[in-house]
Amino acid sequence: MLPPKLILSPLDFSDPSHEALDTAAGLASRFDAELLLVHVVPMLPRLPSPAAIFNEAEFEQELHKDGVTRLNELTRKLIEKGLKARSEVGTANDVGMEIVRLAEHNNVDLVVIATHGMTGWRRLAFGSVAEKVLRLAGCPVLLLRAEAAEKPASSAAASSAAVAR
Repeated sequence: MLPPKLILSPLDFSDPSHEALDTAAGLASRFDAELLLVHVVPMLPRLPSPAAIFNEAEFEQELHKDGVTRLNELTRKLIEKGLKARSEVGTANDVGMEIVRLAEHNNVDLVVIATHGMTGWRRLAFGSVAEKVLRLAGCPVLLLRAEAAEKPASSAAASSAAVAR
């Protein structure tokens, strides 16, 4: 389990998920581990044909294709930096469960995931993918808070220094 040999980094292409990828890449470099970049395309509900104004299957395929393209680019950059990396795109109704499934399927040793910092009614309405992964994954999960991920290290150090005075 530790040190990890395969680290999964789920990406929704938000700033917090990119910060989590940076952390995962740092860990992968330190432990000579492989990175598995994962993006999950939410499955779109099928609308009744008279009400459908667009083809859901076509749109879903475009989202999948875009996810593959973006992950391949990130994977290429990581490989250029000397890291071992690969990517996988999934499609599911439940994004958190798909991340857990992919982690189990690939025998992942560690998941590095960021929260989006939702609270209150938003968290109640939308749930938390990160929380679900944390609860259900069969491997350790490093959960990075969105607020901490958004602060640059220099400003965090500056605020720590200010508190120490």
